[in-house]
Amino acid sequence: MVRIGALILVLLLLATTWPGEASDKATLILLDLKSGAQPSGVSAGGAVVVGGLSSLGGFYWMPTTGVIYAGGLFATKVSRDGKVIVGEAIDNRLRVAGIWQRATEWRSLGSFPNALPCDASLSLANDTSRDGGVVVGYARNGCTLAHAFRWEESTGMVDLGSSVAGRGTQAVGVSADGQVAVGYQEQATGFWEGAKWVGTRQERIPGADGFVSVANAANVDGSIIVGRICRPMAARPGDPDFQSAWVWTRDGTQCLPPPRLRASPGPLIIVEANATSDDGSVIGGSQAVASSPDSNAIIWIDRKPAYLKEFLQVNGVPDAFQSWINTGAIRGVSPDGRVLVGTGAAPEGFRGYIVILGSSRVMP
Repeated sequence: MVRIGALILVLLLLATTWPGEASDKATLILLDLKSGAQPSGVSAGGAVVVGGLSSLGGFYWMPTTGVIYAGGLFATKVSRDGKVIVGEAIDNRLRVAGIWQRATEWRSLGSFPNALPCDASLSLANDTSRDGGVVVGYARNGCTLAHAFRWEESTGMVDLGSSVAGRGTQAVGVSADGQVAVGYQEQATGFWEGAKWVGTRQERIPGADGFVSVANAANVDGSIIVGRICRPMAARPGDPDFQSAWVWTRDGTQCLPPPRLRASPGPLIIVEANATSDDGSVIGGSQAVASSPDSNAIIWIDRKPAYLKEFLQVNGVPDAFQSWINTGAIRGVSPDGRVLVGTGAAPEGFRGYIVILGSSRVMP
């Protein structure tokens, strides 16, 4: 098992009590603008945050250290215990899925046997289980095909395959227990349909139209899954069911609407849920113009939506994101739903943030 270095272990122990005493008000922490840190993952309790730097390279952040450069190309997620970081690194001039080792060193996870890169891209690690023992992502075989993978130390990289001949798959997230990977199966039409893998067995995720779009994240045991575009068959662009994210439980799939619909005569407006707490009471995501940085973060509390900016302004941070162009997207939620991480567009450029929710959760 790859573990964080001795120095970081000491710092992690110092950080285990962060963020301090519980408060009824929310707290907004803005990461150093000069660092270019853009968070995408958070450990249990929020003591370790990881992501990519605008200048390339991964980073980790702790309240005891601030932003620390970790090498590689970028980090995507961190295990719940904060000891294993995954993402993408360089190996023999190829971009590969990797696990951070120490300082700026990464371990390459390679790809499937005899796989060929697409240009310089070979594989990417998207997520890891709570102890870092399972890693999921995708690996390429040339520029025409990519398949989801599941990696463990004992098995190496396992191809999760495709249920549609000649079409790609990707594992975007994994449950904390490592048993359920989630992502998408590309259909013959080119549509990315939400899918999950229980072990190595693929299952589609049902929705009101019979299916949903990409699954982005799962909770501790895969009993709650969240993703983007609840009803892909809804008339666009004004249909409210198209402009919705979704949450799946064993009771079925529920659409997650945005606080307000956005009109768009051109590009689609995509609403997606990127992360969930273990009990599903806190879900984070965004409402964005497709293929554009025009995006605003959304938080769903008990399935009720609010723009993050407006939520913070009525929950103890009245000047939250006051001069920002937009709040981007929430990319990570801690298992207890108390800590959120994301990136938005500040006046000076893209900037990462951490939100600590308080006990007061008034919906604007």
